[in-house]
Amino acid sequence: MSDKNLVQIKNLSLTFNPGKDKEVKALDNITFDIKEGEVFGLVGESGSGKTTLGRTILKLYDASDGEIDFDGKDVRKMKGGQLADFRKDSQMIFQDPQASLNGRMKVEDIIAEGLDIHHMVKNKEERHARVLELLDLVGLNPDHATRYPHEFSGGQRQRIGIARALAVDPKFIIADEPISALDVSVQAQVVNLMKDLQKKHSLTYLFIAHDLSMVKYISDRIGVLHWGKLLELGTADQVYNHPLHPYTKSLLSAIPVPDPIAERQQKIVDYDPSAETDGQVRRMVEIEPGHSVLATPAEAEAYRSQA
Repeated sequence: MSDKNLVQIKNLSLTFNPGKDKEVKALDNITFDIKEGEVFGLVGESGSGKTTLGRTILKLYDASDGEIDFDGKDVRKMKGGQLADFRKDSQMIFQDPQASLNGRMKVEDIIAEGLDIHHMVKNKEERHARVLELLDLVGLNPDHATRYPHEFSGGQRQRIGIARALAVDPKFIIADEPISALDVSVQAQVVNLMKDLQKKHSLTYLFIAHDLSMVKYISDRIGVLHWGKLLELGTADQVYNHPLHPYTKSLLSAIPVPDPIAERQQKIVDYDPSAETDGQVRRMVEIEPGHSVLATPAEAEAYRSQA
């Protein structure tokens, strides 16, 4: 992992239906960075804004305020050729492999779509050879190129989605809950595949999930999101083993334990979200090196006494 920041998010906010009765503040003043070669995990319950954040970083949604810098360039100002280059360098693996693959296209055409758009192959032979190379990379067979998505299992479809994302040699991949639609036995295979590919190709990941134990396994650092706000940020070890924010503690307490006796003894920590709407100003405060939490000055002192 490099010390260079590949992605920098500064005070990012997004409001849907601004100024209307159904106004929704989906992202609220989020700031963090992702270093080159890093796996940054983003966790939170359903509806917390994880997918919205990922899509906003890729300019699939237009942010209301703040900055998104990619490799030193302002994503929000990108147009034309610069935006096309950014689209090539930043790819997304979607949550539902069935819905994200065009059922009318053969696997070869699905994987090669990015190659065609960005003119990365000279002829059909080179295109076909690149697709076979990508299929092999994600553990699929050459004869899979002529099949359609419905002929595959969920795990195989997700591998096709990964191959499609890797086709254009991206620097940065946003994996939006890439394993949530898969059987538990297949989840580990896909995550291990992603870890291997990340090391081989020096990829940078934003790994979005609600399963904290899986995020800890793959991530270098973890951010905890709730109601569009970043509540805690630290190394995987800090957030998983020494959580500070009550919401993080609540998430961790809900992780299933494979031991029936330990599971019966486990206590779920309830989280009271009223503190997030009490009108007090909270900012990200570094409690210990590399470990920050959203807090008032008084709350920050209390967290320091816990650290």
